[in-house]
Amino acid sequence: MDVSRVALMLSRAAWRRSAPYVTSARGLSGLVRNSSALLYRNHGEPSRVVKLETLELPSLGAESVLVKMLAAPINPSDINMVQGTYAILPDLPAVGGNEGVGQVIEVGCEVKTIKVGDWVIPRDAGLGTWRTEAVLNAVDLVTLPSDIPLLSAATLGVNPCTAFRMLSDFEHLQPGDTVIQNAANSGVGQAVIQIAAAKGLITINVVRDRPDLLQLTDRLKAMGATHVIKEETLRRPEMKELFKLCPRPKLALNGVGGKSATELLRQLQSGGTMVTYGGMAKQPVTVPVSALIFKNVNVKGFWVTQWKRDHKQNAEAMQGMLDELCTLIRTGKLSAPACTEVGIEDFHKALDNAMKPYLSTKQDRTVKQHGWWIHTVTRGLWLTCCLAGRRQKREDTCTADSSLHSFTTHVCSPGRGCLQSR
Repeated sequence: MDVSRVALMLSRAAWRRSAPYVTSARGLSGLVRNSSALLYRNHGEPSRVVKLETLELPSLGAESVLVKMLAAPINPSDINMVQGTYAILPDLPAVGGNEGVGQVIEVGCEVKTIKVGDWVIPRDAGLGTWRTEAVLNAVDLVTLPSDIPLLSAATLGVNPCTAFRMLSDFEHLQPGDTVIQNAANSGVGQAVIQIAAAKGLITINVVRDRPDLLQLTDRLKAMGATHVIKEETLRRPEMKELFKLCPRPKLALNGVGGKSATELLRQLQSGGTMVTYGGMAKQPVTVPVSALIFKNVNVKGFWVTQWKRDHKQNAEAMQGMLDELCTLIRTGKLSAPACTEVGIEDFHKALDNAMKPYLSTKQDRTVKQHGWWIHTVTRGLWLTCCLAGRRQKREDTCTADSSLHSFTTHVCSPGRGCLQSR
């Protein structure tokens, strides 16, 4: 689940205060010649192989654009790419980061779909967003409106898109229908809660037991969750009482696998669908024979990266989804996690934090160095360190796509942060 992260972020205030860029038909704008980037030349643990380096920008081609990166989160898939364990890997050396938002400074003479000043996000994974500037092919970018919060824009392409597609593509859901999900405190889980609430859907949200369960329950309900229950409740008679208050689910969203997925299946109504988008438990999904024979349930899988590739030639599908999500953001129905700040010179701390399975929601620290910040999200759980061979501390903080034997870009946590220049 892609549940999310640490971001390289130039604030909008910084953009306004920076020296103006003069668009030139030849070469790059103003004095932009180099880019600071978090680069890795070999696969391995991020704390050892990722370095802050200065890269010379290539010449601006006719079909390319010069982009100033504003914010770029650290997702579990980013970590997996650096380690060499992800399903898709860029050529080395590579700049880290698959997601983020930038502002266009200059466009090539043949670019028609993007203009100077536009906000853009990557169309696909592997673009390398952990840098200050980049020359990119226009076809690899999608425009976003610039009237939404910066962090929302930077983190729009993974978790919210995953949640949106799963709520849209597998069952014809109407207001009053029920959706059940595990890993409800993940980034995808929180997006599901908010999008489902906006659609008038009832959600049953399953989380692991923990000392601060009451506070977590209150927080998820404030987002729009209808019911929040513990994993253990799925196997208890209380579920019969719950279904006196709402219909049995048409749709189940599984980011955990193992016994948790089996219990989700048991709750579905006849003909319902379970969609697996992650497998944090690193255990196979077991489908009870009775669920197939007597309830005719459907068992599906989803990977947002594959959806984007399948719809690469259908710009309307991608843009329509982003437009709808941006409308939810503008109306306050879909929000991004909060952040704390750490200096860019300490980017290793951000990467180290991204490897932790849990981060207290109460932690808050700020360090400024050389005009840069790194924001480290503390709201909720860190859904990182979902690596092969590593046992997760909390079942609802991490998921993986077992069919790919790696961790997908839609598996991330609400923990995230950002580097910010002011």
